[in-house]
Amino acid sequence: MAALPLVPGAEREQPGPGQESVWDYPRPPRVEPTGELVRVELGGVVLVETRRALRVLERSHPPAYYLPAGDFAVGSLVDAAGGTTWCEFKGTATYLDVVGGGRTLQRAAWTYPEPSRGFEDLRGHVALYPGRLDLVSVDGEVVRPQEGGFYGGWITDRVVGPFKGAPGTGGW
Repeated sequence: MAALPLVPGAEREQPGPGQESVWDYPRPPRVEPTGELVRVELGGVVLVETRRALRVLERSHPPAYYLPAGDFAVGSLVDAAGGTTWCEFKGTATYLDVVGGGRTLQRAAWTYPEPSRGFEDLRGHVALYPGRLDLVSVDGEVVRPQEGGFYGGWITDRVVGPFKGAPGTGGW
């Protein structure tokens, strides 16, 4: 099947066996559990290793993984100073500094303490910007970060795009 036009200048990549297209994800987004093994490291320290992650799937975005806060190493998540952001679907996000191996990454994680209706499963979970950490992997595959400073999508071989976030994709 030929690539389908999505928006001006974008062509949908056809998913192969075992892959999914971000253009088949819903809007508003969907939250789903995954049993994949997620591992995050900073400064030579494993901050979290879990099979209890949630994926948020939103059209044109690679999945954002939300990990149970209770699965993180003690002291690896610290409330960040000031500032929140608002998502039209999930509600108000607060930010966390990520600490490990003698390093602190300011505002490298976020959470929804009181998520909007329909996204209650995100309560008690934390998302991370994968490009800021030393190692983020899903089932042993190293995650590639979504382009753009605001987005926190996790790109693996499981998903195909094109992905929102690169220059020129702001209107998607």
